[in-house]
Amino acid sequence: MILSIETATPVCSVTLHHEGKLLADSNLYKSQSHSVMLNPMIEQVLAMAQCPLSALKGIVVSKGPGSYTGLRIGTSTAKGLCFALDIPLLSVNTLDALAYQIAQLQHEPSLLLCPMLDARRMEVYCAVYQADLAEVQPTQAKIIDEYSFEDILTEKKVLFFGDGAGKCRAVLEKNKNAFFLENIYPKASAVGELAYQKYQTQSFEDLAYFEPFYLKDFVNNTKINKA
Repeated sequence: MILSIETATPVCSVTLHHEGKLLADSNLYKSQSHSVMLNPMIEQVLAMAQCPLSALKGIVVSKGPGSYTGLRIGTSTAKGLCFALDIPLLSVNTLDALAYQIAQLQHEPSLLLCPMLDARRMEVYCAVYQADLAEVQPTQAKIIDEYSFEDILTEKKVLFFGDGAGKCRAVLEKNKNAFFLENIYPKASAVGELAYQKYQTQSFEDLAYFEPFYLKDFVNNTKINKA
């Protein structure tokens, strides 16, 4: 039994898998709800599957990149449960999981996949994968302009998706090889499926020292009024 947690975007998602097979899941499409709803969602998923906490053999968290606050909440919850239950912690790159979701639906071998997560303004966290999920461009923070991905788009069709793709569409869709999917968010179900492969090879995280993959330093945009 592996519990999966995805909190890297405004969507809060929790699933339970047994040997890689989905038993129960819960997804909440509501921003800024992670701190309040994550623990009740975990309880709900366990109750749906009639699975006690003691039956869990591992917990996997979507490690980022993504929302700084969301990643902190997901990671701290996962680590706390792992410490309490004395079970291993696993992690999956959020963009890997997002690309995996879409790869299951696409059957065009030549199509490249580019998941994008919003990093504010015209910046996104992104990576590029082949249809078989082989990495073409690594995870990076990228400011999008009319020349972005030009080297790839001249030769290949690219499918853009994720909550960062919408704001880039007006800039990128002028290229005939750029295609878009809307309303695509990372789900814990994909995280759990990828994590099962890691569990089998015991690719566990160091519980004491594991930190989310922020990719960028946290920036506090709160304005301070000076007297």
